[in-house]
Amino acid sequence: MGSLQLDTALCSIQGRKSDNEDYAIVEVPADDYLLSNKGITLAVADGVSSAEAGKEASFTAITCFANDYYNTPDTWSVSQCGEKILSTINLKLYRKSHEFATESKGYLCTFSAIVIKGKTAHFFHVGDSRIYHLRAGKLAQITRDHTATIIDGKSFLARALGMDNRLHVDYGKISLEEGDRLLVSSDGIHDFLSEDEITANLSSNVSVDDIADSLKTNALNNDSDDNISAVVAIVTELPEESLDDYSTKLTRLPFPPSLSAGMKIDGYHVEAEVFASSRSQLYRVRDMETGEIFAMKTPSRNFEDDISYIDRFIQEEWIGSRIHNPHVVAVFRQTKPRTFLYYLMEYLEGFGLDSWIQQHPLPSPKKAISIIKDVAEGLQAFHDNEAIHQDIKPANIFITNKGDVKIVDFGSVFVAGIAEQYRPLEIDSALGTAGYSDPQYLMGHNAGLQGDVYSLATITYEVFTGKLPYGDKVENCTTAFEYDRLRYQKASLFNPVIPEWFDRALEKGVKFDPEQRYSNIPNLLFDLTHPNPDFLKEDPKVEQKTSTLLFWKLVSSFWFITFLLVIYLFSQAD
Repeated sequence: MGSLQLDTALCSIQGRKSDNEDYAIVEVPADDYLLSNKGITLAVADGVSSAEAGKEASFTAITCFANDYYNTPDTWSVSQCGEKILSTINLKLYRKSHEFATESKGYLCTFSAIVIKGKTAHFFHVGDSRIYHLRAGKLAQITRDHTATIIDGKSFLARALGMDNRLHVDYGKISLEEGDRLLVSSDGIHDFLSEDEITANLSSNVSVDDIADSLKTNALNNDSDDNISAVVAIVTELPEESLDDYSTKLTRLPFPPSLSAGMKIDGYHVEAEVFASSRSQLYRVRDMETGEIFAMKTPSRNFEDDISYIDRFIQEEWIGSRIHNPHVVAVFRQTKPRTFLYYLMEYLEGFGLDSWIQQHPLPSPKKAISIIKDVAEGLQAFHDNEAIHQDIKPANIFITNKGDVKIVDFGSVFVAGIAEQYRPLEIDSALGTAGYSDPQYLMGHNAGLQGDVYSLATITYEVFTGKLPYGDKVENCTTAFEYDRLRYQKASLFNPVIPEWFDRALEKGVKFDPEQRYSNIPNLLFDLTHPNPDFLKEDPKVEQKTSTLLFWKLVSSFWFITFLLVIYLFSQAD
């Protein structure tokens, strides 16, 4: 059986510009498993010259796409992988673009990529970079420029990564044959070469490096005044197995049976069952080749026919593999063919934060805030990857025997940019998360990052007091009216060492109205570790009550004096 083999070359230079805002990459996995399951990536991004951060945008787009693509689940199609990753990258750039004063500035770039897997070339395209396919001397441009023409024939870029919060990416695929030639180029190449010139360069009987060099040289000779980038590939060998057959095999992985100590699965020896529920199981397993210990998570057979459950389970693996932080449990990329649906995580020994809270009533502030800082850092890692946890609670926070703090669950994570519409968190009464989840979620609204802010503030309150900020009744609330009837209980009532400024920060963190709540994790954490001068002032509510009481006292005194004066006057009249 043949394997996928390409001859590839790239060039990317600043040309006659002062700086190179293009970025190009050829990614050929050295790992045979990745080469077979994920394929080869060719990509070019061109930073928009009118944007201050065009260079940073093109670098971010290329590196994030390459890194994230090879960490996606094996069971996802190439189109699903690419579209989800690019939507996430786009949202990240879009948000960074809003750091600039004008909408035309910021983190903007074009993006064109080919992923060659099996006998198929999948392409993703945004902007005016291009992808060409040459077969038997016939050249075809397989992408279309996303430009709009205005007065005097001038054109401008109509679509780019980072331009809009909703990405419209062109996706397509073509079947490959041995001998096919591919070109991914920035406009510094194709705007200054005719199709005949491109065809002649790609068809020439020289090395692929010489082809890339000749494209660059010819563009410069034709007065190219832009950055010049080109990725060239010649298909030298293709695998025999068709991509459709292979994809079908991957997406139909069966659920594993119930496992027990001593059983073996895909080269892993099951040592013990760690956890089991109606939704999933967790086992401690040992790699029979390396001896490494992992935690293997398997789906529950109760959901074998539930497509949305399967998609969510697979997405958990992808989310975990993208987040690299010491306070988030590590999910490992699969290096062996799977015969069942499961994924591997680092194996941890310890206990949940919920148990720690019970064992440490009124802990030392230093230890308590240390735990909260670690949880905050882990949550921020989710937010940096455009992900919102949505279900952070003490039971989903693990403290290892070494004292490390890690977030261990990805089941309810919402990734901005990859969902067609927001699906609010579904709360199972058995999970007991209503006391920690943002009421906005529970009422079907997406509060975004502020939902995790609410949960972190609630957990902080419980770590310091052993109580919930609104008491146990919050778990029974389902409507806005019921939430409005609740009142924040000052944390200092349960832990007298809590200062007023810390209490006021917690109260702001758990406000039901997102407009009154902290907008992000760093702001909350800062006020929890640095006295906010505004919180050192007298409570405005108390001031208002005091002022109101004083007013009515003055009014009463006035009327009393007036009454005495009237009596005196009338008595004098007699």
